[in-house]
Amino acid sequence: MGKLAPFFPKSHGKPRVDDRRVLSGIIFINRNGLRWRDAPREYGPHKTLYSRWKRWSEKGIFARMMAGLAAEHGEKTTVMIDATYLKAHRTATSMAAKKGGRGRLIGRTKGGMNTKLHAICDSKGRPIDLFVTPGQVSDYIGARALLRGLPKVKWLLGDRGYDADWFREALQDKGIRACIPGRKKRKTPVKYDKRRYKRRNRIEIMFGRLKDWRRVATRYDRCPKVFLSAIALAALVIYWL
Repeated sequence: MGKLAPFFPKSHGKPRVDDRRVLSGIIFINRNGLRWRDAPREYGPHKTLYSRWKRWSEKGIFARMMAGLAAEHGEKTTVMIDATYLKAHRTATSMAAKKGGRGRLIGRTKGGMNTKLHAICDSKGRPIDLFVTPGQVSDYIGARALLRGLPKVKWLLGDRGYDADWFREALQDKGIRACIPGRKKRKTPVKYDKRRYKRRNRIEIMFGRLKDWRRVATRYDRCPKVFLSAIALAALVIYWL
């Protein structure tokens, strides 16, 4: 399995079902948004696919794989920050209220029940860091969470949602220049490099490609760690493998 082999535990005793076949089935299900029971027979029993996916996701294997491979990005000039909404399906919100909601990182917005994906990408539009919150959470919360993991670069591009004095100062402390337009309510206009800012569309393209995977665009998983694994898996296959 090449780069993936060190992440998967070895079996003991009973012969293990081929990990490559199982992983191919997991990718097929996530990309096409199918129920696990609808997996083609070529990938083996659907219960094996689901149990292996759940176990690997709960151990954070896919998230660790993405973090490990993304750490080799080599970006030294520009990164971008943004967030997008991911619609929560009724299967992700159908449990009792006392167990759901905040714990599952699902929140109510004008568009319904959503999870929000916050991300940092490099100048090529490849995801470097991912973070999920309930849908109603502001971009500032995601910015705070992603701030520590920012690589040493010269520029950060972001839209008006990230125009905050504390964020600009935090970037300045890291030696990063902010290319973020000011909010319209600001009394003093903020100058920014408009030509450089146009490159920010690459993170929008990245979100679009991730949402091509049906189980990313629509959240079916109740557990936020499993859902983040679906996003990390899509990022791995599309950008890092």
